[in-house]
Amino acid sequence: MAHECFDVTVTDSIAHLVLKRGDDLNTMIPAFWYELPEIVSELSRQGEARAIVISSTGKHFCAGMDLSVFAGGGGMAGGANAETGRLRGNLKLSVAKLQESFTALEQARMPVLVAVQGGCIGGAIDMITACDMRYATKDAFFCIQEINIGMTADVGTLQRLPKLIPEGVAREWAYTGDRISADRAREVGLVNEVFEDHDSLVEGTLEIAARIATKSPLAIWGTKEMINYTRDHSTADSLNYIATWQTGMFQPNDMIEAFGSKAEKRDSEFDPLLPVDKPI
Repeated sequence: MAHECFDVTVTDSIAHLVLKRGDDLNTMIPAFWYELPEIVSELSRQGEARAIVISSTGKHFCAGMDLSVFAGGGGMAGGANAETGRLRGNLKLSVAKLQESFTALEQARMPVLVAVQGGCIGGAIDMITACDMRYATKDAFFCIQEINIGMTADVGTLQRLPKLIPEGVAREWAYTGDRISADRAREVGLVNEVFEDHDSLVEGTLEIAARIATKSPLAIWGTKEMINYTRDHSTADSLNYIATWQTGMFQPNDMIEAFGSKAEKRDSEFDPLLPVDKPI
């Protein structure tokens, strides 16, 4: 299926999503907001991919929200003359729908890795903070642009970033709208690794995804589930959750295969995750 904003391939159990509007700075036009969650949710539903990599084309990774999203009325069906309460209620639902586009990255059953070159601006910060890991070129920079245009970021940055880096640093970035270098982003833990250029960035990120793809996809799913849950709950609640998860999900087959393949000095062969039925 052709997409307006993405090229999608699946090779050796790794799904690669490439933002392809490089000449337009890969801004997030209306199509972006439904294509991304549809692609990611379908990959998660099918269960064949064991990792997802998001990369980009052009000078910049992504310049954030495209103005056409605002020009479309911001979800204010009924027009500017509609009753205020109903109008604002619809606006809240529209913001929630945008948020869901990135929450899909967290909800995927496999890890999502993102490779950033050049500028990662505004809504792009919302997106990358919903991914499992972030990698960048040495010339990459990050900017919470919303504060520079008189608004509060509202699609996930302010909720996720303070849980990825020290809160004081997140506040500084959010209040100042400064451009943050790749080295600084790595220093505080937003970025895992910095690469020399775009080619080595994509190659390196895909290589990390390939290492993940060699592991039990069921164990990887459980690991992602636990890390996400622990981020938002107490230690006691999280320990109880993993105990409950293991009661149903822990089966010996993958462990037997892991030990057997190591003893036999061969690659492990794990079954993919089962597909999930589409909602009726």
